[in-house]
Amino acid sequence: MKQLLSLILAFVPLMYLTSVYGQGKTVALIAHRGGVVDSTFTENGLPALREAARQDYKMVETDMRVTADGVLIANHDADFNRFYGDPRKVTETNWAEARKLTSKLDGNHPMLLEDVFRFCAENNMAVMLDNKIAGLDSTLFYKLMGMLDKYRLKDSALMIGTDESTAFFTGKVRLSCSRKQLEENMQKPGYRPGHYYLFERPASLTREDVAWAGKINIRVVAAINKFHYRKSADMMADAKKDCERMLQYGVAEFQVDSEFRQFVRE
Repeated sequence: MKQLLSLILAFVPLMYLTSVYGQGKTVALIAHRGGVVDSTFTENGLPALREAARQDYKMVETDMRVTADGVLIANHDADFNRFYGDPRKVTETNWAEARKLTSKLDGNHPMLLEDVFRFCAENNMAVMLDNKIAGLDSTLFYKLMGMLDKYRLKDSALMIGTDESTAFFTGKVRLSCSRKQLEENMQKPGYRPGHYYLFERPASLTREDVAWAGKINIRVVAAINKFHYRKSADMMADAKKDCERMLQYGVAEFQVDSEFRQFVRE
């Protein structure tokens, strides 16, 4: 009887891993806000990117903005104040001025989006783009697609889009959707599963959602970001619970802030 119990206990973890990851399937991590970002690294900065590569992240999420003179850069905030101490908005600053700014954390300078792409290509990392550019600038967006092609990142790229740019990017790069948006898109002419991915925070992602997405060949990415826990009494404990629950549901791809990597082991 004891031998049988030992065999069962040994087999349960194997069943769990198989049900979560599938055969040979592993967890893939997407570094939120441009790499490994903590109290020592600037968001969307070269040191943060280097650390993400060192820690073997599979993808980097970077925030896309445009300067006053039409240059695509990587910067989360609408201005440069938080890291660079400059209150000017990105859209009101020329690249020649922006590139001279220096982060108080690690000496980083704002990065060209193309330099982020180059780094990712050289380090076998994919990119997730958070499009923070207002409106529909087709000339600028064709330039973006050209850069993705240049560095062979287009086929693997993900995008968190905007309402104004959705029509332009549909079919060109995989776009984030809620389940409701996916169900609406499925009714439209030309729908393809490969045009989209299901992107949600754990509070909005159910086991049934994950199973449904799997049946219709939709990629699932869970977002485990500090912003979602800003009102939490115990951010780390709540994030840990969410990660464990997402793994139980079968989610295998996570966009994470670096503090939470410990809860989603590859």
